Amino acid sequence: MESIIKNQVLQVAEQVEKHLDSELQRLDELDSDGIEQLRQQRLKQLKEHAKQKQIWLSNGHGEYEELAEEKEFFNATKKSPDMVVHFYKDDTPRCKIVDHHLKILAKKHLEAKFLKLNVERCPFLTERLRIRVIPTIALVKDSKTKDFVVGFTELGNCDDFTTEMLEWRIAQSGAIEYNGDLLNPPDAKKVEKKNLLQKKTIRGRNDSDSDDSDLDF
Repeated sequence: MESIIKNQVLQVAEQVEKHLDSELQRLDELDSDGIEQLRQQRLKQLKEHAKQKQIWLSNGHGEYEELAEEKEFFNATKKSPDMVVHFYKDDTPRCKIVDHHLKILAKKHLEAKFLKLNVERCPFLTERLRIRVIPTIALVKDSKTKDFVVGFTELGNCDDFTTEMLEWRIAQSGAIEYNGDLLNPPDAKKVEKKNLLQKKTIRGRNDSDSDDSDLDF
C-alpha cells in the first residue's frame, strides 16, 4: 500500500512539474515575440479608441445639450446611435435634479450623446414615445429606444439619489458602458434603509414619486 501511495505522489509531482515547465516556456516566449505582439495589439486598441473619441467629440458628445425642436432628435440618432434623452418641463423642479446628474455623466461617458427636450416644444415625439410623466429619460441603443427612466421610482424613490445611481440605471439599457455590478445598485443600502423608514411611518405620504408631473393627453 505504501509503495502505491508513493507512486501516486510521484505521478502528481510529475504532472505539476510538466505544468510548470509549460508555463515557464510560455513566459519565455512572451519575453521576446509574445510581448512585442501584445504591445502592438495594445497600441492598435489605443489608436482605435483615440480615433473613436475624436468622432464622438466632433458629434457633440461630452456635453449635455438641449435640442431646439424634435426634428433634431431624429438627426441626432443618425450620428449618435447611443443616446440619453431627458424629456422635461420648465416648471418641474425634479427636472433640475436630472439636469445636474446628466451634466456630470455626459462628460464621463463620451460613448453616448446626452440631450434634453422640452415636451411642450415636441408634442409629436412626446406622444409617439408615450411619455406621460415628467421627468422621463429615454434611453436609445443602436438608434432604437430601448428603455425609459420614469420619474425617480427606480432611483430610490427620493430626490437625493446619487449620480452613480442614475448611471447604474442608465447602464441597464446598454446605452452607456459600465464596469460595475449591473445586478446590484450602488445605493442599495440607502434604498433599503429608506424602505424600512417608510414602513415605520404611520402618517405621511407613502409614495414620494407623487410629485412628478403628469402630462395631459
